[in-house]
Amino acid sequence: MDVLPEGKNFRLAQEEELPAILDFLEKYLPDSIKFHQTLKTYLNDRVWDFYFYVSKSWPEEPVILHFPGVTKTPHGKLYESFNVFCPCDQLEHLELLQTEDMLLEWNEPMYLNFTHSLIMDRIEEFYSGKGTIEKVCGEVFALNGIKSADSDLEFSKDFEIMQLTPEHAQIIHDLYPANHMESIEVFEKLFKNLPSYGIFSSSGELAAWMVQSYYGAMFSMQTRPEYRRKGYGMYLAKYLTDVVMKRGYLPFVIIRPENDASKSLYSKLGFKKNFETVRAILRPHVMDNDAQGGGTSSP
Repeated sequence: MDVLPEGKNFRLAQEEELPAILDFLEKYLPDSIKFHQTLKTYLNDRVWDFYFYVSKSWPEEPVILHFPGVTKTPHGKLYESFNVFCPCDQLEHLELLQTEDMLLEWNEPMYLNFTHSLIMDRIEEFYSGKGTIEKVCGEVFALNGIKSADSDLEFSKDFEIMQLTPEHAQIIHDLYPANHMESIEVFEKLFKNLPSYGIFSSSGELAAWMVQSYYGAMFSMQTRPEYRRKGYGMYLAKYLTDVVMKRGYLPFVIIRPENDASKSLYSKLGFKKNFETVRAILRPHVMDNDAQGGGTSSP
């Protein structure tokens, strides 16, 4: 599908504009953390091809979109999924979304990646008359201004931690709770370009793993059932947190509200809840046969 240079209310941001847009988003941290880190990861690592659109009156009307929003959708169309940010004290500008009918096809199902809950509330206000919204809720926990955490790492000599490789993508993608919304190709690229670690047994079996996402979050931390309650999750979280910080990123995770274990783990590392977030499928009333899953940690 061709990349559109503009929509009704938005225009494609040019490459030379992106650093200034990143600086603008930084002013609104932590609310902007996911969009900010997505753009930063794009500029630094180019894991996935994203297209960033700003309002035609940017920054007076500070609404920014990126397409795609996720790396896998039923039809694989560029504009089938999106993500959006607008400062939470200027949400009236989200009216631009409501009237955008070139980039956003409101008469088709659309997939919205994790977005600040206050933004989602505004979208729901005007979309409720068009269709239904299926939500997966999360809570953003971020680490701000805390020293790196590798000084007290201790680990059994029977296991070792190693960077994951693209060869591990299939098994991890198969176990990833939201694998219907992220492609195996993005896992292959993550393992090649971003910090992605596994804990391996002395026999070479992958016991646990954790990945830095294309949107900056530390996600997909999982441990095989037979290796649980050995502290591998805490070790991986500490290790990846330190690596992410050293690379100049802001460590954050998205945790499902019911996942008390993950909240406890990250709280011990100094992470604090910043805001609630929502991933959603927006489905017109005439189409109601889609569904989404969801993880229990940071999808």
